[in-house]
Amino acid sequence: QVQLVESGGGSVQAGGSLRLSCAASGDTDGSICMGWFRQTPGKERERVASVSALSSSYYSDSVKGRFTISRDNAKNTLYLQMNSLKPEDTAMYYCAAVRGRYCPARVHDYTYWGQGTQVTVSS
Repeated sequence: QVQLVESGGGSVQAGGSLRLSCAASGDTDGSICMGWFRQTPGKERERVASVSALSSSYYSDSVKGRFTISRDNAKNTLYLQMNSLKPEDTAMYYCAAVRGRYCPARVHDYTYWGQGTQVTVSS
């Protein structure tokens, strides 16, 4: 089992920045893909960014160029640096993980989930 705990959410004005962190614990040995997802009421959860065990990164078109995902394997921590935030970035952000060398595209293929951290961007 892998436990994930997010932190770093909050409220910020448009154009501002936030950095989310996700601390992983438990059975974190081996190849693990980790990613960030977000969800707003009434909408499906979507993958924002992910980084594979081989350090290959993915970004959704909506955040490309503004968000940066990184992982510190020594600290078992995943980060999401969010710059130039927009009101449409407002959502609950979740950290997720799945075992394997590559990151799957489908949300439901991720096994482990954190509780989420709220990000609110005001105009």
